[in-house]
Amino acid sequence: MDFQFFLSLICGIFIGGVAGYLGTLMLSKRMALVAGPLGHLTLPGIALALIYGFDVSLGAFPFVILGIILIWFLELKTKLPIEALTAIVFASGVAIAFLFLPIAKAETALVGDISKVSFFDTLFVSILCLLLFLIIKKIYSKMTLINISEDLAKAEGINVKKYNFLYLFCIAIIVALGVKMVGGLLTAALVAIPAATSRNLSKNMKSYGLLAMGLGITSVVFGISLFRLTQFPAGPLIILVSTFFFLISLAFKK
Repeated sequence: MDFQFFLSLICGIFIGGVAGYLGTLMLSKRMALVAGPLGHLTLPGIALALIYGFDVSLGAFPFVILGIILIWFLELKTKLPIEALTAIVFASGVAIAFLFLPIAKAETALVGDISKVSFFDTLFVSILCLLLFLIIKKIYSKMTLINISEDLAKAEGINVKKYNFLYLFCIAIIVALGVKMVGGLLTAALVAIPAATSRNLSKNMKSYGLLAMGLGITSVVFGISLFRLTQFPAGPLIILVSTFFFLISLAFKK
């Protein structure tokens, strides 16, 4: 196993595992598709990264975090559904991106490229994903209650606004990291498909989260391995492997 392949695999495993775990929260709140528009929102940052030669995740971070802050603020002010506000914000981001996105580098922006990560990239992603996992685990039970009933959560003394912001912030981080692996187009699948597969197979909430994480990791390992064998882009292969697992899960649905 060459060192570059090993780095790509480690980086992908951390992103895929945390994305699957976070997806279980997003699926329960019917927000799994929100990751897609947020992925599109990263395109202006990716375009700048490609033009000036720095890491695409670093380019994606400020744009997706700014988008999350805007969505959170607009939700407080307008009470419109998060899905509708996300669509408004992401459409503006995509329009800006295509004003200056280099056509020759559009493939990297749209479907990702994890084959060229450095040791520093891998270390940074691993530490950030570990921190993200701890935050999600910390807020998981409270966000589950908020998803069931905000009024009940408030009655239990939970600061709904604070936890919703933390939740959206976690989504923003995983989306920004996910574009490195699957690009701006496929981030919704990265969080949604392992969670959907896990829901088909799980017997309880604990196994739901752990199985989604495991499925996210397994999809990445197979997808990157297939990339090495076929030289097809790793991002689409990861999603196709994840979809294959979902189709198998239909036969064993609980």
